[in-house]
Amino acid sequence: MGHVHIVRDLPSPQEGIYRTVRIYTPDAYDAMPWHRFPVLYMHDGQNVFAHPESALFDTWCANLALEQGVDHGHLEPWIIVAVDSGTGRLQEYSPWEEPRTQAKARGEAYGRFLVEHLKPQVDLNYRTRTEPQWTGAMGSSLGGLMSLYLGHRYPGVFGRIGALSPTVMWGDGRLFSEWMAHSRRWTRIYLDAGAQEFIHADGVPLDYGRATRAFYDHLKTLGYADHEVSLVLEPGGEHHERDWQRRLPQAMRWLLA
Repeated sequence: MGHVHIVRDLPSPQEGIYRTVRIYTPDAYDAMPWHRFPVLYMHDGQNVFAHPESALFDTWCANLALEQGVDHGHLEPWIIVAVDSGTGRLQEYSPWEEPRTQAKARGEAYGRFLVEHLKPQVDLNYRTRTEPQWTGAMGSSLGGLMSLYLGHRYPGVFGRIGALSPTVMWGDGRLFSEWMAHSRRWTRIYLDAGAQEFIHADGVPLDYGRATRAFYDHLKTLGYADHEVSLVLEPGGEHHERDWQRRLPQAMRWLLA
């Protein structure tokens, strides 16, 4: 079993707040002191790991999924850096204003925290592979939108993007109009949702199955090839941690291989 180290009260100068960050190192990190490891950054960190200090209910169990993938020979070991969301999650994971809510967008500052402050600290203190093809971002719902935003805004930093049930329709579908060209960089993007997944969030109707398919089609029209973008629409999939936990091993196998 790997180890989860929890860093509390880490300052985020870009946001003017303090954050909790959970860093998972695989068994191989201690067993192979000469080796450098790729890094996956995940949002909603309190929901990411099977760990006594994670959320009380369903989590993604990402450490177990990765360990099983390594044991089965599907994956190499990765470091996972999971950043807890705060009480203002709706704002933190909104790159742009959503006119149907009163939430103020703070996603740009959160992205800058990851790129300008957290990643340099991780690269300084851990044996990492720093290149974009060895750096990923993954999340669900608005965390999935943030991951896609990071991949588009910082393609020289994040080369692998995992977006489970991403809220791509947020901000009147702003992501579609922002992402209007292939980055022409090394890219691997995993998209998924329930085929009929639909919720109301703060009175806003969100059709995840239809919107995720539309964004996949959008990327294909921009020239992204089958080895660069993947879509999974799960029959009966819902907007819930247990669904993302169930799909995570498949997502990791495609995204991190």
